[in-house]
Amino acid sequence: MTEPGKIEPRSAPRTSISGWRTAPAARVLAVAMALATAAGPAAVTPAQAQGRAMPIIRDTEIEQLLRDYAQPILKAAGLAKQNVKVVVLNDRAFNAFVMDGRHIFINTGALFDAKTPNEVIGVFAHETGHLAGGHLLKLREQLATAQTASIVALLLGVGAAVAGARAGSGGGDIGAAAIMAPQQAIQRTLLAYVRTQEDSADHAGAKFLNATGQSGRGMLELFKRLSSESMFNSRFIDPYMQSHPMPAERVAALDTLVRASPHFNAKDPDALQARHDMMRAKLSGFLERPDTVARRYPLGDHSMPARYARAISAYRHSDLRQAVAQIDALIAAQPANPYFYELKGQALLEGGRAAEAVAPLRQAVQLSRNAPLIQIMLGQALIGTNNKQTAEEAVALLRSALLREPEAPEAYSQLAMAYGRKGDLAQADLASAQAAFNRGDMVTARQLASRAKTRLPIGTPAWVQADDIVNLKPNAKN
Repeated sequence: MTEPGKIEPRSAPRTSISGWRTAPAARVLAVAMALATAAGPAAVTPAQAQGRAMPIIRDTEIEQLLRDYAQPILKAAGLAKQNVKVVVLNDRAFNAFVMDGRHIFINTGALFDAKTPNEVIGVFAHETGHLAGGHLLKLREQLATAQTASIVALLLGVGAAVAGARAGSGGGDIGAAAIMAPQQAIQRTLLAYVRTQEDSADHAGAKFLNATGQSGRGMLELFKRLSSESMFNSRFIDPYMQSHPMPAERVAALDTLVRASPHFNAKDPDALQARHDMMRAKLSGFLERPDTVARRYPLGDHSMPARYARAISAYRHSDLRQAVAQIDALIAAQPANPYFYELKGQALLEGGRAAEAVAPLRQAVQLSRNAPLIQIMLGQALIGTNNKQTAEEAVALLRSALLREPEAPEAYSQLAMAYGRKGDLAQADLASAQAAFNRGDMVTARQLASRAKTRLPIGTPAWVQADDIVNLKPNAKN
């Protein structure tokens, strides 16, 4: 949800370094080289990822659940203090990967397809294995070696081609072979190295699951499902030209590994499974077509996840009045659930009824203990009332939210509007510049920051912030 609580699909490339998808070797090599090169020493932030066309979804309920999944694993891996964040991408393909040492990216496809919390936790355990093993840095080193060898092989092949052409009668074909053979050998070596990393991450993930008293069954069941799919797709692919260990071998090795754990038969707590089912229902309601939601959650299904999905789908695609009635029924069933109040406020706000959205969003903020994304939405509702008195409250809410979400462009945009309602044009310009900066639009950011400087007292903290944006180097956001 680019706008807090709102899922907005965007187009994006479907790529991965580590994890759970198989692909022809040439594509995997190109992807691995591109991502490993892009993921330099600087961390990739969600805001930067959004600027690079990654379709990021923001939602308090989903993010809190995924944090609860990931934290025990990260602690077992010794990464609890590294502030590793889970970022959800709106991509229906099953995938999870790491691009730096501070984020685990997971596709909505993985969350849709994982039937239990343990399956997602298994994904996180595997990806944490990559983080703990320093695999990305090692892969960059391996790529540097491979690129050097590739250049040398290419030069030798070109030399052979020139010599062959001068000799005539097919010499050029010999030169082409001299170019291709070393390239394929280098590619095989690199992909074999990536397969080794995947196997290592499997072992590390199993160790982390065992250390936290959790079963590896979910990881195993997930591998089995993916294996049956990839077996068909990879029948005609050279098994040595795959980035992952060959599916049957990988599943067999993992089966032996996780069954040896004393926690293999451990079950997910019922409350955690319920939250997982609600997450999947929420994703369905926001991302799937109404007819798909109706088939997945038919009217005869009176479970909370089914009612949740249908209520979301109704407000997104149908009658707002009917949707609000369904959400009110959810609130009556679980009056302490902050996300039902958030949903009602969002439906009313997007339905053009900002004043009515304020009360449920206040309740959502209170019940969620001031979740910043919900605070931002409440701020937006307050601004939407077009009341100068509520603009002051909106400024306080948005500034509070930005302390914990400092890279949220939408929050800065709303803050600019709140300052505009108050008539504080200098602060409005500065907030607009910060919004543009966090969207990656440096031209607009500098223009607005320059204008803010002319309106702000020289030397004040706000003036310094504007000056920093004006004088920022072009590549500083990257």
